[in-house]
Amino acid sequence: MSKAGINEAGINGAGVNETGINATRISRAARRGAVPLAVGAAALALLAGAQPSSARPVAWGAAWAASPQLPATGFTPNWSQEGFSRQSVRQVVRVTEGGDQVRIRLSNAYGTSPLTLTGATVAKAGRGADVRPGSVRELTFGGRRSVSIPAHGELRSDAARLGLDRLDSVTVTLYFAGTTGPATFHAQGFADTYRAEGDHRADPSGRAFAATSRSWYYLSGVEVGGAARRDGVALFGDSITDGFGSTPGADRRYSDALAERTGRPVVNAGIGGNLVLNDSAWYGERSAARFGRDVLDQPGVSTVVVLEGVNDIGFSEAQKGPNPQPTYKPAPVVSSAQLIDGYRELIRQAHGKGLKVVGATLLPLKGSDHWGAHAARVSDQVNDWIRTSGAFDAVVDFDKALASKTDPDRLAAAYDSGDALHPNDAGYRVMAEALAGVL
Repeated sequence: MSKAGINEAGINGAGVNETGINATRISRAARRGAVPLAVGAAALALLAGAQPSSARPVAWGAAWAASPQLPATGFTPNWSQEGFSRQSVRQVVRVTEGGDQVRIRLSNAYGTSPLTLTGATVAKAGRGADVRPGSVRELTFGGRRSVSIPAHGELRSDAARLGLDRLDSVTVTLYFAGTTGPATFHAQGFADTYRAEGDHRADPSGRAFAATSRSWYYLSGVEVGGAARRDGVALFGDSITDGFGSTPGADRRYSDALAERTGRPVVNAGIGGNLVLNDSAWYGERSAARFGRDVLDQPGVSTVVVLEGVNDIGFSEAQKGPNPQPTYKPAPVVSSAQLIDGYRELIRQAHGKGLKVVGATLLPLKGSDHWGAHAARVSDQVNDWIRTSGAFDAVVDFDKALASKTDPDRLAAAYDSGDALHPNDAGYRVMAEALAGVL
């Protein structure tokens, strides 16, 4: 297994486990720097304030993140397989830490050829695809406006001067003058992303951005310079961490609620459908393979919360049902001992980087398509181990916090989004409250 990583200043290759996914393999040979490209177009007159990174040390902190995935059709329409050509992509995200500088992290982790980014901007968000006039900052990469990101590579932009407060929404606009091919993306953004024909990266108005999607493309992180705190929290997991069941466009995931409640920087490293033990063409690399890239490489993070395993347990149960999901693959029958070995590997990696690890019990799942006799037995065994083993530095008991009082194997009705598996907004708030008490 190779580890993914990018250095503080710029660019490196991104690693995928040795088995690969659907013949997409990230080779060690790809661990070379991306080559900035000169751009012949005149400077954009409307842009203000972009600066290369200062020579003096700057404390950087991760303020927002999304875990990259292979291009796929997914459960909802998205643009990942078609990619982009002579189009601008505008994405709005909420940062959980403030600072006086900002930079972005881009991923071509699952691209099979170099990705040419013609240019990018960052701005304070307005309404919808609008941005606040006067806040647009041009982003550079090694001092150049355009950059080529190697296949399977990642990079960070230079710093741009833009003062942000905690919980501000920022807008990142990417322009691709050429054809990208299939796009590395994050499937379940639960927020609108906007697309326009032509170059509209400097537009304060969002009028040109007529098409929308609820996925994120290439953008895998926003970091702030001059961050006041170094106690960031990374939430690592599957669709529950990702926010499935929360109100779209409202920032009501449990990561959002935790940032609001604690004031700490929080980054979300969830992927819907993700598995502890196996890679999936739809749901990302197995947990240990992506943990370095999605958690350990995040600057300013001191704690990681691990909430994962329900799909390893439940996919095999779902395949027995009347309507098996074609994407619930691989779906081997998994034992609690196998899952515990997977958790121990995550703990080992995190402790190796000096991070505190909080173990989260699996939520009740009776009544969902993941439920069955095997799932009931293994989830109980896993939760007992999480509570009593002492392997984690702390434990948050989501199972008890969200369980029905009359049937503890079920989510309480007040917290159920409707599928007996994923919480609703109220359930995610309860999760944040429970976690805040053990951080």
